[in-house]
Amino acid sequence: MLKQIFAHTEIENDFAHLGPEFSTPLTPQPLNDPEWVHFNRALAQRLDLDVSAPDADQALLSLIAGQQPLPGGETIAAVYSGHQFGVWAGQLGDGRAHLLGRVSAPELSVEFQLKGSGRTPYSRMGDGRAVLRSSIREYLASHAMQALGVPTTEALGLVTSTDPVYREQVENAAIVLRTAPTFIRFGSFEHWQGKPDLMAKLLRYSIARFFPHLSPVQRWQDYEQVVLDVDLVKRWFSELVHSTARMVAHWQVLGFCHGVMNTDNMSILGLTIDYGPYAFMDEFQYAFTPNTTDRGGRYSWYQQPPVAFWNLSRLGSALTALEIPKEELQAALEGFEPAFWAHYHELMRTKLGFSKLLPDEMSFYDRWWKLLQAGAADVTLSFRLLSRYPEDAQAFTALFAEQAQQELASWLAEYDERLARDGIDAQRRIAQMDAVNPLYVVRNHLAQRCILAAQQGDYEPLAEFFTVLNAPFTEQIDQAHWAQPPAEEERVPALSCSS
Repeated sequence: MLKQIFAHTEIENDFAHLGPEFSTPLTPQPLNDPEWVHFNRALAQRLDLDVSAPDADQALLSLIAGQQPLPGGETIAAVYSGHQFGVWAGQLGDGRAHLLGRVSAPELSVEFQLKGSGRTPYSRMGDGRAVLRSSIREYLASHAMQALGVPTTEALGLVTSTDPVYREQVENAAIVLRTAPTFIRFGSFEHWQGKPDLMAKLLRYSIARFFPHLSPVQRWQDYEQVVLDVDLVKRWFSELVHSTARMVAHWQVLGFCHGVMNTDNMSILGLTIDYGPYAFMDEFQYAFTPNTTDRGGRYSWYQQPPVAFWNLSRLGSALTALEIPKEELQAALEGFEPAFWAHYHELMRTKLGFSKLLPDEMSFYDRWWKLLQAGAADVTLSFRLLSRYPEDAQAFTALFAEQAQQELASWLAEYDERLARDGIDAQRRIAQMDAVNPLYVVRNHLAQRCILAAQQGDYEPLAEFFTVLNAPFTEQIDQAHWAQPPAEEERVPALSCSS
């Protein structure tokens, strides 16, 4: 049946075929008596999977539960290293993930990876498992980010079982099948600093496979013929710098905090990967961090851009092992700040309803964030309801605490002046703002609502929320409860890395 499901796709094992230095072949540890939590049918359609047969659900359940291999795939766990919380951690790797192979369809070509599928040679002291709680959070977040237009991994399915997993308490095991064009990370290159020949092999493959516009070879399969001269490596690194800068700029304007921006959690394609203790902020706090482990606030909201730059610097340092002059890599790194600010300003301009560049934008946007901080205002709703101003000024101003009302009035007066200078039509402004300012995001208390129900065997809230997140910018009938900030008793405290 699995062969029938994947009959319209091509199964490849390009990363597995890089060689034994880069990964270890092994089989997952399957879940016992697995059951479906959710299946992403829209992604399955984009992958041209045939899920119409009556037995397709059971076959896919077996695949995601680790009971059956991907037909034609080669299951492996990849090795990499990295800096964690600014400290060199040495060898890491897929400690609870199994790469099944690449599935290629006309619209999409992605690797299939199970997360939570058991121990690997890189598990260190871990059990290789994921719990239902953390798996739901990743499943929802990756779906939400995709719908929001933020580069991300995507999850195809989520299954669970009563197999016990021991964390702060005993919880049910779960496995997510997540997809991405590649799961290669900054840490994948850091791992080979002492073996430049293997780093060069990984880089040749990466350029030919995922950056064909830079590649001097016509077919990616000929990647070993790629000559890594200074110009090619610099152009490749520059693309990483720019894609990472743009991704983080998008995080910032959404009030999104990743929580664990280690170099082993940074994608070479500028994708948001490895969702752990993330958060979409409710009330804005510039120093907010969602991670209980992050006691120093290294990965707080305002620190995300400089940390991304620091992580890129660590990657650049690793690349000097290829005898690339550090001055050339530094020149590429200098593109981070202008790329970040250009995308940030473009996003903010659109989100605040302007149609063109206006003088002194930086100062105006800074005052917006300071206003949100002073007023303890909800990030998502403040952007969203600003489009209703001045027609429904009361709904917008009510988001801000009393002590910030005078400052708010001053900012709104300047906002009126800037809109007048911009000259954008009011109807067009509202449509523009509503198209980029979401109403629905994965707030922690909403994810927790889905988690608590799922832990009791009720997956309907998750299914409903998943559907709502398909259209985060569109107000949906009878779905207001998925747009509300938390009541005091619903607040979710900071989360651990096991979250």
